[in-house]
Amino acid sequence: MAGIVVVFDFDKTIIDCDSDNWVVDGLGATDLFNELLPTMPWNTLMDRMMKELHSQGKTIDDIVEVLKRTPIHPRIIPAIQSAKALGCDLRIVSDANLFFIKTILEHHGLTDSFSEINTNPGFVDEQGRLRIFPFHDFTNSSHGCSLCPPNMCKGLIIERIQASLATEGKKKLIYLGDGSGDYCPSLKLTEGDYVMPRKNFPVWDLICRNPMLIKAKTHEWTDGEEMERILIQIIKTIFDAAQMFSPSSDYKLQTISIVFPRPLSVPH
Repeated sequence: MAGIVVVFDFDKTIIDCDSDNWVVDGLGATDLFNELLPTMPWNTLMDRMMKELHSQGKTIDDIVEVLKRTPIHPRIIPAIQSAKALGCDLRIVSDANLFFIKTILEHHGLTDSFSEINTNPGFVDEQGRLRIFPFHDFTNSSHGCSLCPPNMCKGLIIERIQASLATEGKKKLIYLGDGSGDYCPSLKLTEGDYVMPRKNFPVWDLICRNPMLIKAKTHEWTDGEEMERILIQIIKTIFDAAQMFSPSSDYKLQTISIVFPRPLSVPH
């Protein structure tokens, strides 16, 4: 094993949109969503929206079809496959929901790439309606973090991952994200870790306000092509620094760069 854990946010990091908005817009419920948004937490609202869509006759298959059309940069899938092939342990920490994430990963053949998905529960009930629940049940107690939304503190999840890794020997973390919810976990990273904020997105803005608060090395990225190049370069840098090379791992790195050459710029 490479001794590297790569933690991905999902919305606007692995996929190029917000999955909640994508489904709501794709099923024609944007106006109702915007009307209800000021009245309840986002996570609670998504459960309500699934109820409304179900009552309008929208099925799980309708939701799945919208999810299959979710935009994803063409270099994201090779980036994930490359990191996995290099022996990294890949995980997801996302404020989306399990049903959306699993459906999209399955559609792109990425289900087996991730060892763990930390997100809001999402499942189909007996009536065939998608239910979405909070990761942290804030109706009973607060997670106590003022930086994060009431249903999920990603920093607490990172601390749990760090604690579990401590029992396996020191491993380095690489964290990729875009939103304000990715700031708290970025603060939890230690020296020797890496954070990859998406440039000109909320987490990047927050980090830029006071870079000294971040102990991890920061490498910004703009799109899937840049993410792939930087992520693989960081992984190779960690290999070099730890002198982990053996003939087999050196060969593996070389074959990865041959299989996934740096692409030409894709016009948007």
